[in-house]
Amino acid sequence: MTAARMHLALMLTLTFSTGIVDAVGYLGYDKVFTGNMTGNVVILGMGLAGAPGIPVLRPALAFFAFLIGAVIAGRILVPAPKGAWTGRTTGVMAAVAIGCLALTGLVMAEDPAENHLVGTLTTSVLALVMGMQAAAARKIGVADVTTVVVTSTMVGLASESRLAGGSGDKWPRRLLAVLGILTGASVGALTLQVNLWLGVLVTAIIIGAVTIVGHRSRHRD
Repeated sequence: MTAARMHLALMLTLTFSTGIVDAVGYLGYDKVFTGNMTGNVVILGMGLAGAPGIPVLRPALAFFAFLIGAVIAGRILVPAPKGAWTGRTTGVMAAVAIGCLALTGLVMAEDPAENHLVGTLTTSVLALVMGMQAAAARKIGVADVTTVVVTSTMVGLASESRLAGGSGDKWPRRLLAVLGILTGASVGALTLQVNLWLGVLVTAIIIGAVTIVGHRSRHRD
C-alpha cells in the first residue's frame, strides 16, 4: 500500500472514531460535541440566546479546549513536512490516545451523571485531544477527510459529481468519510447502553491502533 492510500485509510478510521466520541458527548454529556465544532458553535449560540434546555458552559469550554489542542499540536508539528507521517505525528496521536484512555479511567471511577465536575472535565479534555487530532490530520493533508467534519466533504461529493457536471473522481473517499462518521455515531450511541466510559475506551483503542500503524508505515516508507 502506498503512503497516500495508507494515510487515507488512517484518516477514515479517525473519522469513524470522531463519530463515536461525538455521539457519546452529545447523548451522554449534556449535548456537547467534542469533535465537530460546527455543531458545538450552533448549540452554544442557541444556549446564549436562552433557548430552554440548551447548555452553555460545557459547549463553551469544549470550544476553547479544542482550539487550545489544535494550537498545541500545530506548534509541535511545525517542523514536520506537509503530507507525511513523522515521529512528531506519532507523538501527537499517542498523546490523544493516552488522553482518551485516562478519561476512560476517570469515568470508570467517578460517574459523570452524579459528579458534574467530572462530566465537564471529560468533555473539555476530549475536545482538547480532538483538536490535537484534527491538527495532525490537517498536517497530513488527505483531501476531503478532515476526521472531524463532513459538511465540506458532502458539498464536494454533490457539487463535483458527474450528475452536477464534474468528474466525480473523489467520490469513494468522500462517501466513505460520510459513512464513517455516520457509522461511528451509531456505534457511539450503542456503547451508551453499556456505560459512558465504553465509547471513550473504544475511541482510545482505535486512535492507539491508528498511531501504531501510522508509525510503522512511516518506517516502511
